Amino acid sequence: MDDTTAMHEAMRRAATVRTRTSPNPWVGAVVLDEAGRLVGTGATQPPGGQHAEVAALNEAGDLARDGTLVVTLEPCSHHGRTPPCVDAVIVAGVARVVVGVVDPDPKVAGSGMRALRGAGIEVSEGVSAEAVAEQLEPYLHHRRTGRPFVVAKTAVTLDGAIAAPDGSSQWITGEAARTDAHRLRAESDAIVVGAGTVRADDPSLTVRHVEGRDPLRVVVGHAPDDARMRPCIEWHDTLDALLDELGRRGVVQVMVEGGSRLLRSFHDLDLIDRYVFYVAPALLGGSDMVPVLAGPTTPSLADAWRGRFADVRRVGDDLRLDLVPHTRSDPMPSTAVSDSVSVHSTGGER
Repeated sequence: MDDTTAMHEAMRRAATVRTRTSPNPWVGAVVLDEAGRLVGTGATQPPGGQHAEVAALNEAGDLARDGTLVVTLEPCSHHGRTPPCVDAVIVAGVARVVVGVVDPDPKVAGSGMRALRGAGIEVSEGVSAEAVAEQLEPYLHHRRTGRPFVVAKTAVTLDGAIAAPDGSSQWITGEAARTDAHRLRAESDAIVVGAGTVRADDPSLTVRHVEGRDPLRVVVGHAPDDARMRPCIEWHDTLDALLDELGRRGVVQVMVEGGSRLLRSFHDLDLIDRYVFYVAPALLGGSDMVPVLAGPTTPSLADAWRGRFADVRRVGDDLRLDLVPHTRSDPMPSTAVSDSVSVHSTGGER
């Protein structure tokens, strides 16, 4: 098995634990024996459990000696909840380590690879780096910025409505799309909605339809005492300050579900890292529907915000469109968000 094939197998292993490892990264690893045969696999266990490298080496046993360890993320070199992975790699006696991407965590940041090379182990880095970086994007973003990766999710009709004029929004999309959205929710450590959405829809914001932990629930403004999403954090400061606080709490990915005014606030501040639209083959027509982004319309097409599609896929009868912004160089100014935001429904599963 060559390095690229082995790295893709490690990525497949990582994908199986995506909803269980945070705030640790979802890492996959495989071990090849001296002849290049697959003899061990592993993925990061929940916090406090084995890291992917150790799990793969344990499965390989003595067959790892003089073999190759292939891992999506640079092995750690510091004591945390578990001992440094580089120690286990050195003791296992592998001849080579193949790394997808360097870990930007200041506690690692190349020190793992330096330790391996210092022990006489050959280290190759950057194998399938683009694909690995995409898989680990929320973790890498958090470690580089100190803030969570922000995913804005909404369900819309083909003509861009998240709710009808009477406020009804259940259900815009079909069951398959709603299940996929709950998988996205399970991958997120926190979920944010506006106070208006809580008053209008009383969402529970729990994970259903898929296996996964319920996210930390945050309302921008005040949640009624009997709201189903309680216990929750009630936030009355700026959105910038909210992301800083969530980052300090170890939130790697946060999901913003609405409503349209809160989405507009995140959008205008350039705080969204990925937009996920579930688009239904449905039309409302007219101009009094509830739009994705509330507020004034951009006056000219020349001034329209533009990003790029990162992924387009069919989910049941609906489409999932993943949109990412172009990189910006200057931060947007911070503004406080009042309790009046998010007066419209999120247009998705509660």
